[in-house]
Amino acid sequence: MKSVCFLLSLCLASPASAYTTPKPNKPTTISHRRAFLSKIAGATIAATSAVTLNPSSASAADDNLQNVYWGAGCYWHVQHEFILAERSILGRKDNELTSLTGYAGGFKTDSEGRVCYHNFKSIADYGKFGHGEVVGMTIPESKVEDFAVEYFKLFGDKGERADPMDKGGEYRSLLGLPGGSKHPAFAQVEAAGKARGMTLVDGKGNDPDTLGKRLVYVYDSNKFPFYQAEFYHQYHNDFLTPAYGKEYNNLAEAALDDGRIKITGCPDRV
Repeated sequence: MKSVCFLLSLCLASPASAYTTPKPNKPTTISHRRAFLSKIAGATIAATSAVTLNPSSASAADDNLQNVYWGAGCYWHVQHEFILAERSILGRKDNELTSLTGYAGGFKTDSEGRVCYHNFKSIADYGKFGHGEVVGMTIPESKVEDFAVEYFKLFGDKGERADPMDKGGEYRSLLGLPGGSKHPAFAQVEAAGKARGMTLVDGKGNDPDTLGKRLVYVYDSNKFPFYQAEFYHQYHNDFLTPAYGKEYNNLAEAALDDGRIKITGCPDRV
């Protein structure tokens, strides 16, 4: 089902450029890099398959880093909250942030390994493939519980996601850990959920919406990996709150330039 998130993604970009490579008026270092990356995206495995999030060398000093993901409705505001969490819990600087919007929880990709946002060309549509919107990140195993606490805060006192107007399996509540419910920290994650009145159940893949159920699906992130979303959807303003500001939005440019954001091969603005 098309959502407010989807409609705004069309309205906030001009019809000519919403899903095509823009033509800048004058060349810049970043635009040259984007053009080069766009040409090789179809032949680059990292651009078309499940993404492994790579923290910076500073973060790599942490013990036992793991790729996890969390979803609760439209991923724009979820990314913002986890950027704040990376800074407050891990003390990460801008070039060390790993939280990225993406898709997970489905079985399929297209023949090129892509999972894409809804688009006019119907290329690798994540909804049709059974995926939900998530934010993936790389964090120490010892901090999974802390991030779970922040995640369940997203549901407020009523145990509902912030954007109930977005309906459908694409917006279901889900989280992914290596091993799923067998992850060493799962008991702590489950306890954090119960403290907010939430029930955690194993996801089977392509699961339905959780709206009104106080339910979160738990996925084994090794079996249901994270697929990074398009550049357009990274560090994006949310439609429920005032704009996060240019300083936040510009983090996407920096992450693209240093390789933390990949060119996905999906219709996009880069």
